Amino acid sequence: MSSGGGGSDRPASGAGGTVKTPSDFLKSIRGRPVVVKLNSGVDYRGILACLDGYMNIAMEQTEEYVNGQLKNKYGDAFMRGNNVLYISTSKRTLTDS
Repeated sequence: MSSGGGGSDRPASGAGGTVKTPSDFLKSIRGRPVVVKLNSGVDYRGILACLDGYMNIAMEQTEEYVNGQLKNKYGDAFMRGNNVLYISTSKRTLTDS
């Protein structure tokens, strides 16, 4: 009846590093460029201003992309958390177009 997991409930972090939780990741990307994909398939790219425990997101310098095409630009945008599919750090800067 052993789980065979080595007796630890924590994931292996490799090379003695610390375990980074999703909460740690979200705190670390505040103020940085991100891509937010909604359940509808629309992407929003901009600067992550803040987010809460419900994944409600406030962004600045936001650009809306539908099917990979820029459709609109917003100064500030707010996304309700239940519509968010994922948040990803952006590899491009906002000045790249």
